[in-house]
Amino acid sequence: MFPDPHRTAQAFAAYADDPTRLIFSWNVDGEMVSAAGVQVSGNAAEVLQIGTAAHLRGQGYGRDLLHANRTHIGVMTLSADTDDQAVEFYRQSGFEIVALPSAWATARFRCTLSC
Repeated sequence: MFPDPHRTAQAFAAYADDPTRLIFSWNVDGEMVSAAGVQVSGNAAEVLQIGTAAHLRGQGYGRDLLHANRTHIGVMTLSADTDDQAVEFYRQSGFEIVALPSAWATARFRCTLSC
């Protein structure tokens, strides 16, 4: 979603009409540095999208945003399905990782953060 403003605007619009979908941003000195979209269902939420500005990756903004989201929403479980390019981000953010069957050439993983 970052750094393309058009993609960011499209992502925001997709959440406008669905009360189960929420989008959050992490801002530093008035600049949005990370954003995440989640879908809430009962006591769980699924990360649908997450992105951090390229020049600020690796500084913990995405991780902090996900943990703050889980606390703010008040869910017991936050999960994401991802590929092998992003699984290490979730592992380093405290998520438990389970490999999923995949119909694609790339590996897929279920990442779960629980209270």
